[in-house]
Amino acid sequence: MRLGLKKDEVRLDAYNPEWRNEFDRVKNAIIENTNIADHRIEHIGSTAIIGMDAKPIIDILVGVDDISNFDERIVSGLKNIGFLRLKVQRPGEIVFARFTDEAYTVKTHFIHLAAYQKEFWNNLVFFRDYLNSNEDARLEYLKVKKAYLKMSSTGINDYTDHKEEFVKKIFELGKM
Repeated sequence: MRLGLKKDEVRLDAYNPEWRNEFDRVKNAIIENTNIADHRIEHIGSTAIIGMDAKPIIDILVGVDDISNFDERIVSGLKNIGFLRLKVQRPGEIVFARFTDEAYTVKTHFIHLAAYQKEFWNNLVFFRDYLNSNEDARLEYLKVKKAYLKMSSTGINDYTDHKEEFVKKIFELGKM
């Protein structure tokens, strides 16, 4: 299994069941190095969708009670297992990444620290679960992702923007 993308690189790899095993390994390391409970750690993103081609980066959702006031030992525990806090500013989320190189150019994992079972958390978990249980939605999402790659293999922000309408449509289904 080859994980990782360079800064601004966009590439999809065929689904790999090893992605789940890698998530499990990292989840256990998070539990051992922080005070985060097992049920507050979820595998999200396309690597968590069975059969989905995905960027070869493992996305992990970690829930805390209050995103603006959480135990700083979480940050040191994540650092112990190779995760660095990024300067990414997103509402309701703090992002950490693991890199393969000392120049910090190839990311292999993201941790999205968010308020447990609040809107952001619920949206991400619902998206994963909905696509895992709905083949038509899964195929439509893959089509959207591949359409971007026909245009470009760079521009991670543009890639995310390209998928936004589909993602928001699925989020709305979760609110019904």
